[in-house]
Order: sequence, then structure tokens, then C-alpha cells
Amino acid sequence: MTADAVLAAQHEGRRRFLELVADLRPELHRYCARMLGSVADGEDIVQDTLARAYYLLPEMEELPALRPWLFRIAHNRALDHLRGYEVRMSEPLDAVRDTAADPAPGPDDAMAHQQALRLAVSRFIELAPAQRSCVILKDVLGHSLEQIGALLDLSVPAVKAALHRGRLRLGELAEGPPPATRSREASPVISRYVALFNARDWDGVRAMLAEDVQLDLVSRAQRAGRAVESYMSNYERLNDWVLRPAWLEGREVIAVLRAAGDARPGYFIELTVRRGKIHLIRDFRYAPYVIQDAELSFHL
Repeated sequence: MTADAVLAAQHEGRRRFLELVADLRPELHRYCARMLGSVADGEDIVQDTLARAYYLLPEMEELPALRPWLFRIAHNRALDHLRGYEVRMSEPLDAVRDTAADPAPGPDDAMAHQQALRLAVSRFIELAPAQRSCVILKDVLGHSLEQIGALLDLSVPAVKAALHRGRLRLGELAEGPPPATRSREASPVISRYVALFNARDWDGVRAMLAEDVQLDLVSRAQRAGRAVESYMSNYERLNDWVLRPAWLEGREVIAVLRAAGDARPGYFIELTVRRGKIHLIRDFRYAPYVIQDAELSFHL
């Protein structure tokens, strides 16, 4: 078999695997985004999870149950990410393992579900990791206590205890004032990119790109250099987008509206700029679930 044939087989295997797990991606993202307190970082963990799962598969004698297996990988990758950035936790995961007594009654499941969905993604980071995991899995994603225990390697009483404490803390956060936000002016590079893109001035857009520019079509493809040309050609053929500068979780992004009058964007684009040139374009067109729970505001 030639090198090209091997590469083609690898691409086909990856494509088929991503098709197999496509329905689980939004659910994995809802979990990872709340574990990390960021929809963008959450998608990074989802991609890392799927890449790790794909490369682990050949070592297995049979295909595991995908949902619990992927959630277990995602949970561990999220914790690794948090430890890597030295995020301080008020309670380690192991602290709930020996809890045996059932907690006092708390909010019913329906009330807890609504409370968890209303709270901003970024606020979940204020819960201890075990509480955070249990609340997300139970009140956001609807896992059973037994499923949560199996995923986190906890007893059902320990899950109940962490869930109870997490719900109480979530209630305190929901009753308090939301974090202060402020509108900001768009940076010159973002403003110019948006203006040129909306005007379909592709020569102007190209002039803003670094020679080694990279493109990440999240969940779809990655390209670099001259291969990015087709990216603009594809947008030229589409009419379902209008770009606006925006602010997402402390980072400047470009919101993409499906129509000019839409109140909420369909997805967003993130640029990495160095010395006035664009070195990376991350386009979430093919991962619209990422923005569903996002806290986004438009620039002035």
C-alpha cells in the first residue's frame, strides 16, 4: 500500500468515526464548557476527547458503549486542563468519596434543572469539581445517579452529597448579582476584517493574512497558507451571513448572524492576531452548538 493510500485510509477512518459520534458532540460540549467555564475552551476539550478516543480504538478488542466512554474521557481531560492551568479548587474530587449519609432534601429535579440551565456557563467554575460534575451531569444533561457514580467512580450516596452541595451553591450564585459586564470598542484589526468581509473585498482580506496563516474549520477541516483561499471562495458563494464584532467570555470574537436583523448569532469566528497580521482563523460554522449557551455581547 502506498503512502497516499495509507493517508487516504486514515482520513476515511477519521471521517467515519466523527460521523459515528456526531450526535454526542453537543452533549459533550455542554458538559466540558461548564466544567471549564468557557464555551470556546469546552470545544477544545471536546476535540481533544474525540482525538484521544479515535487513537485508543485500535487498541480495543471491542467497541465500548460510546456515551459513557466518551464522557469519562472528557471528564478526565477537563480535569487535566484545569490542573494544568493551576486553577484553585475549593474541594478536590476525592473529598466526596467517603460520604455515606444521604443529604437533606434539596431542590426537586425540575427546579434544579431550570436553575442549572439559567446560570451562565462561566459561573459553574465557582463550584468545586465534584459538585460541578454531578450538577452538570444530573441537572443539565439528565444522567441518573447510578450513571454519574459509574462515570466518576463514586458511590450513589457520594453523588447525592456532591449534588446536594452543588445545588445549594448554584442557588446562592443564582440569587446573587450577575458579574459586571461592559461594552468595549472593537480593535482596529477586527473592525477592518469585519468591514472587508461584509463588503466581500477578498483582496483586502487576503492582505490582512500572514503568509503562514492557519485555518481551523472547527469539527470539519484544518488548512494552512494558500489552501485558505478556498475558505473565502466558499463564503463568496453563501448568502446566510453578516459579520459583527463581539465579545465572548473575555475574548474578542466575530459574531456571524444568519440574517442582518437577527438578535442572536448562529456561530462565531475567532482570530489570532500578531503584529497586525492574522495568523489563525477559527471558524465555528460547523459547530453551531458551541454558541448556544454563550454569553455574548456586541461591540459598540
